Amino acid sequence: MQRIGELAAFGTAICWTVSAVFFEKASRRIGTVAVNLYKLVGAILLLSGTAWILRGLPFPTDAPGRAWLWLSASGLVGFVIADIFLFNAYVMIGSRTTMLFLALSPPTTAFFSFLAIGELMPPRGLAGMALVCAGIAAAVLGRPRDPRAELVQDRDKRRKGYLFAFLASVGQSAGMILTKLGSAGYDTVAATQIRVLAGMAGFALVALVSGKGRKVFVEAPGDRAGMRNTAAGAVFGPFLGVTLSVFALNHTQAGTVSTLIGLAPVLIIPPSVLFLKQKVSLWEILGACVAVGGTVVFFL
Repeated sequence: MQRIGELAAFGTAICWTVSAVFFEKASRRIGTVAVNLYKLVGAILLLSGTAWILRGLPFPTDAPGRAWLWLSASGLVGFVIADIFLFNAYVMIGSRTTMLFLALSPPTTAFFSFLAIGELMPPRGLAGMALVCAGIAAAVLGRPRDPRAELVQDRDKRRKGYLFAFLASVGQSAGMILTKLGSAGYDTVAATQIRVLAGMAGFALVALVSGKGRKVFVEAPGDRAGMRNTAAGAVFGPFLGVTLSVFALNHTQAGTVSTLIGLAPVLIIPPSVLFLKQKVSLWEILGACVAVGGTVVFFL
């Protein structure tokens, strides 16, 4: 089952890569808060239908209190808090530098996993993780310079951006550990439902508190193209991707899952060239090769 868990984690990276293309298009039209909220709305509809078919229960009414506690915390930390830091970091220091910090997520997850549940990765896993992290770092550093990063001149703002990028990485790692704690022994789809419900509530609150309520709840639903891309991203992201990640966490080490999911910044290179018409550097290609080599180590 460990090999199946690793395959599920790799499948998660593929799903999140596809969803990122749709979400980028949607965010340009209706904004990131609206995209984050409605992607979870679409996901909960798909998850509820799936749960009804597979379990006979459209909602996780049979979840124990422990699952609600840990998985709700995971949804708030992994979906809401981490993404808030992430998108602010994009603005302050640019996406290229921000993604470099996200490459820290795998070793951070492995460290948290050891502290929380005493989970140790085997030498093969550590070697694979090191290669994947090196490949991701090379690919991210080798990206063409981000014009948004050039606009940031204020030193204090840049320092805050570095802090936010680091906190986004920590948030993703903490979310994975909380998911592992809450989903152990419980149904994968139902566990994902709880995470998504918590994330929906969190982003709805963010929209209201930030004064974007009208834009999110009134204007965004009227943009058909934006909502269409959001719906497509929801299928691959919080529906298939998150479900696969929960399954993977229940069948292999959290550090392994985080590392394989961390391939998303590398896997997104081909669709970025084909669909978003972005330029790719030699370092990105070399980094992708190293990262893929790291995944091979996991499956040896």
